[in-house]
Amino acid sequence: MKVKDVIALLEELSPLSYSEGFDNTGLLVGDENTKVSGILVTLDTLEQVVDEAIENNCNLIVSFHPIIFSGLKKITGKTYVERVVQKAIKHDIAIFSNHTALDNSWNGVNAMICKKLGLKNRSILIPQDATIKKLITFVPTKDAEKVRNALFAVGGGSIGNYENCSFNIEGSGSFKGNEDSSPVIGKKGDLHFERETQIGITFSKHLQSKILKALFQSHPYEEVAYEITTLENQNQHIGIGMIGEFDKAMPELEFLEFIKRTMKTDCVRHSSLLKKKIKKVAVLGGSGSFAIETAKNADADAFISADFKYHDFFKAENTILLADIGHYESEQFTKDLIHSFLKKKITNFAILLSQTNTNPISYL
Repeated sequence: MKVKDVIALLEELSPLSYSEGFDNTGLLVGDENTKVSGILVTLDTLEQVVDEAIENNCNLIVSFHPIIFSGLKKITGKTYVERVVQKAIKHDIAIFSNHTALDNSWNGVNAMICKKLGLKNRSILIPQDATIKKLITFVPTKDAEKVRNALFAVGGGSIGNYENCSFNIEGSGSFKGNEDSSPVIGKKGDLHFERETQIGITFSKHLQSKILKALFQSHPYEEVAYEITTLENQNQHIGIGMIGEFDKAMPELEFLEFIKRTMKTDCVRHSSLLKKKIKKVAVLGGSGSFAIETAKNADADAFISADFKYHDFFKAENTILLADIGHYESEQFTKDLIHSFLKKKITNFAILLSQTNTNPISYL
């Protein structure tokens, strides 16, 4: 198995095309064609983590957070980032990160928080825009079923909770091939009319290359006419943050004690208590102050995230309970998620969970 094969599996969980524009995801260090001897899964890639990979003969580190974020102009070993990259290259260790791609995944970071807290009926808090595409193509009516089924087979025709969706219009198509053409139907130089079906399907944007490959392989024409557009429909399963509900509402202090215990944090910073029970909860792993207004507009009783600044707590405005549980604490179970996913996909391979605590913050 090569590095690129592992990356292909990880893209099933969190396609990199859904990474945020500011992020730096994908293969950060190494050659995708390198044969993998072992995989080490971690939240952050520190020097100690690279040492752990060396000790366990793992030449691929799958790290949630990217070690290279804003780019490197020098690699002299003066910073922890430079030292990590130096050591990884010296020991032929590849480093891959899926960061915000996993943040935006339906079964990613925030799904894990919901699972730990026991939140039900989850939905995306902030759906990502422009993730649904539409393909329109024209095919001889006798071949329409073959082409539709080929597109369905690679995930085309799916939207929300529905699959194998298409819209079909029958009509008459015309074409005349020049002297260099090799028409499957009709003769070159002759104007030909053919009974055709216009097929329209939707698909998730990360499937575009597969959709086009299936179209070209199944379509009988020498030249395939098609168009792809981006829809404004919201994708129910791609986006950052989630919102869910407890089976039973609980008092605020009991809720705060519950998340402190469940999320294994030494400190929960929170806004003023509202003297109401907590049932509907929004969550967002990592820095989530930008989503406070969205959580309020979704009528959440509480919002759990991290890295709130002083003035962010004023935004609660006595309408929502804000709970900052810490950045590391909000994402700590993410490496377990990645590890579990890979173990199910690769059953006879060394996939290790890093034992290094990478939390840079300590509490007195």
